[in-house]
Amino acid sequence: MGHALLAAATGWLLLLTVSVVVAAEADYPEPAQLPSKPELPDPLVMFNGDRVTTKEQWAEKRRPELKALFQYYMYGFSPAAPEKVTANIDREDRHFFGVKATKKEVTIAFGPPDCPKIHLLLIVPNERKSPAPVFLGMNFCGNHALVKDPTVGLPTAWIYSHNPGVKNNRATEEGRGSQVDVWAIEQSIDRGYAVATFYSGDIDPDRPDVREGIQPYFHKKGEKPGPHDWGTIAAWAWGLQRAVDYLRTAEEIDKDRIAIVGHSRLGKTALLAAAFDERVALAIPLQAGCGGTAPSRGKVGESVKKINEGFPHWFNGTFKEFNDQPDRLPFDQHCLVALMAPRPVLFSNATEDTWANPKGQFEVLQAADPVYRLLGMEGLEAKHMPEPGKLVDSRLGYFIRNGKHSMTREDWKAFLDYADKHLGKASAQK
Repeated sequence: MGHALLAAATGWLLLLTVSVVVAAEADYPEPAQLPSKPELPDPLVMFNGDRVTTKEQWAEKRRPELKALFQYYMYGFSPAAPEKVTANIDREDRHFFGVKATKKEVTIAFGPPDCPKIHLLLIVPNERKSPAPVFLGMNFCGNHALVKDPTVGLPTAWIYSHNPGVKNNRATEEGRGSQVDVWAIEQSIDRGYAVATFYSGDIDPDRPDVREGIQPYFHKKGEKPGPHDWGTIAAWAWGLQRAVDYLRTAEEIDKDRIAIVGHSRLGKTALLAAAFDERVALAIPLQAGCGGTAPSRGKVGESVKKINEGFPHWFNGTFKEFNDQPDRLPFDQHCLVALMAPRPVLFSNATEDTWANPKGQFEVLQAADPVYRLLGMEGLEAKHMPEPGKLVDSRLGYFIRNGKHSMTREDWKAFLDYADKHLGKASAQK
């Protein structure tokens, strides 16, 4: 079965249009001409130096300005939301996990007819009294790796060679179920939450040398990407927003309780997607590090230079000009968190993952706190980093566990506990 759905309400399209207009009219200086600011910039000070003192100034001036600055200098400009997407349910199993859940595999199409499509795996608890809240996120290995089920489709795009069951950069049957403990989907189902996920390579396979994803389909024929065009992280974020388009029309999903989650580079993506899309109720970027949840000005772990040299396709061309001068950025990642305000955000880390700069991430939350306070909400309620295993569940939340760079069942328990507080316990929870 298939159906067409509007990509967004008029207000959402208007919000995107305003952002693009602000950027188009802005006369931003070259990176070398920006002043050096070694400390994290004040999120409540406009680019021209004016201070933001009211909710209206934040919503009407500073928030659109920050979105434009992030796009211009770092992530690149993405296309506006499409007027229409098409969703087709390819396979459905109403007796998944025994009889606990319904599994759907949904193909989401947008853009030109030959543009790559999203292949969404949606698993929803059957025992519920109302539409379910949902965790949405991209995965690294393909949907088939997240569950032990022989019917889930294999991704056909290029995939990382180091993943289980991958041969010649293509997924095979050998990889089925290899990531069950990474996403721990049944745990979420038991707590009353739906889970929606798709392979990041559906939008753009993570290759520095070749663009095999959606970006070329949104350029004019023969046109090369410019210094402010979208990088892979912005494309991934745009793809997540297209999944949000679909989920908001699915009758079994509570459209007001959509949480976006992601790990590592996909954590960077999760925060960007949620920050730029106010339809998302909650964001959980896990161990996202530089370019996501850690400060670009940080002195620990990955740096702007290292990330741009290692992954030149992630950000726009202009961001590379900050390799040796991140102090000239007119923002830092606390400003991206501030774009979430007053919605809840949980940063999650591991003690041995110093590359992601866990302490710096806590400082990012502290620096975003004044924006939440301006909007009349609590921000970060902890004055110091918590002990491993203790969840700080304030609106700006923080969690760190013992261990390394990975996504685990322990992480998901913290995600679920945090979502229970800020989205309300799912109706199926016992």
